[in-house]
Amino acid sequence: MDIVVTPPRSLWPGLCVRPSDENQEVRERVETIISRVRADGDRALRELAYEIDGFVPDSIEVTAKEIEDACKAVDESLKSAIKDAVANIRAFHEAQMPRQIEVLTSPGVRCIQKPVAIGKVGLYVPGGTAPLFSTVLMLAVPAKIAGCREIVLCTPCGKDGKIPPAVLYAASFCGIDRIFRIGGAQAVAAMACGTRSVPRVDKIFGPGNQYVTTAKQMLGNREVAIDMPAGPSEVMVIVDRKSNPAFAAADLLSQAEHGRDSQVILLSTDASAAETISAEVERQVEVLGRAGMAKAALSQSHFVVLENEEDIIDFANIYAPEHLIISTENPWSIADRITSAGSVFVGEYAPESAGDYASGTNHTLPTGGWARSCSGVNIDSYMRKMTIQEISREGIAALTPTIVAMADAEGLQAHANAAKIRNL
Repeated sequence: MDIVVTPPRSLWPGLCVRPSDENQEVRERVETIISRVRADGDRALRELAYEIDGFVPDSIEVTAKEIEDACKAVDESLKSAIKDAVANIRAFHEAQMPRQIEVLTSPGVRCIQKPVAIGKVGLYVPGGTAPLFSTVLMLAVPAKIAGCREIVLCTPCGKDGKIPPAVLYAASFCGIDRIFRIGGAQAVAAMACGTRSVPRVDKIFGPGNQYVTTAKQMLGNREVAIDMPAGPSEVMVIVDRKSNPAFAAADLLSQAEHGRDSQVILLSTDASAAETISAEVERQVEVLGRAGMAKAALSQSHFVVLENEEDIIDFANIYAPEHLIISTENPWSIADRITSAGSVFVGEYAPESAGDYASGTNHTLPTGGWARSCSGVNIDSYMRKMTIQEISREGIAALTPTIVAMADAEGLQAHANAAKIRNL
C-alpha cells in the first residue's frame, strides 16, 4: 500500500476512486443471460449451468432431504454460534419495526401511514471462494421479522451439485421457504422474471460479483426492486498515535481478504502510525490463507495522512465507506460528525468482523460511495409505507375550496369537479 502524506484537497477525489468494475463485455453477457432466462425459464437455467459450470443439477430446487442431511453435517459449535448471532440480529432488527401513524390533519380528515411487508422477496447468497452463510442470517432474519409472506433463496452449488451445509443449515434455521441451487446473473434473472421452478419476487436482496450486481442493476430499472447498489467490499480505518497497530492491520486485512477488487483505506494525522501499521499489515498478510487476494486488494488501496481531525472527517464523508472503523483515543469526537458510511465501528474493540457476524447490525451495506444516499439493509428494506385517508362530509366541505383553487390553477377540471360534486 502506498502512503500519501497531506495531499491537497484537489487530489482527494482521485484517492476516493474505487477499483473499476465497469466492463462492457460483462454487461453484454448479462443482457444475454437475462433474455435467455426470460424467454426459456428453467431450460435456460439448465443450459447456462452447463455452459458456465460444466454441470447440470438433477433438481434446481434443493430438497427437504438435502436440507435435513446438511443440518446433520454442521458442527454443533457452529450451530451454537449461528444461534447466538441470530439472537443479536433479531433483537436489533425487531427494535426497528415501524409503527402505524395516524394524524387528524384537519377536522374530519384522518390521514394514516401504514407499514406493510413486501409480499415476496428473493435473497441471493454468493458462493465462490467462501460460503457466506452469515449473509443468509443478515437477509433472512429481517425478512421474517418484517412479515414477508414468501422468502426464496438462490445460491450457487459446486460441480457436485451440493451447497455448503452451513448455508443450508442457516437457511433452515431462519425459516427460508424455498432454496434454489442457482448462481450468477441467471439467479437474479430467475427471481426477477420467474420460471416454472423459481417464483417471481417483488424485491431482490444480497451481494454478489460483477455479474450479479450488473443483473440487479439492469433488472432493477425495469422489472424488480433491489436492495441497493453494491459492489466490491471496502473498509476505512481511522487511527491516531494511541491506536493499536496490530488491531488496525487486522481490520484492514479482514476486508482485503474478501477479494482482489476490495479496497481498504487507512486515515491518520500521524505519519509514524501509518508507517507502523503498514509494516504490521505486511507481517500479518503473510500468514493468511487468502494472502494472494489480500495483497491484490492492498495494491489498489491507500494509507492517507491528513493534517487534522477536520480533514479526517471531511475525507471520510467524501469517501463514504461501506465500513468505517474509528480506532482513536476519542472516537466519538469523529463518529458524531460522520454522515456518510454504511456502518460505523467505534473504539478499538469494535472490529468490522463483529458487524459481519454477531453484533446484531446488518452487514449488507452500500459500497462505492453509495453510503452518501443509501442505507444498508434494515427492516424498512422489507417494507412499504402505504397511506390511507378517511374524510367525512364535513371534512371534504372544508377542503373543497383549497382543492378547487389548486385544480383550476393546474387546468384539471375533473379534479375540481370530484370535490365540488360532493358538496351539492
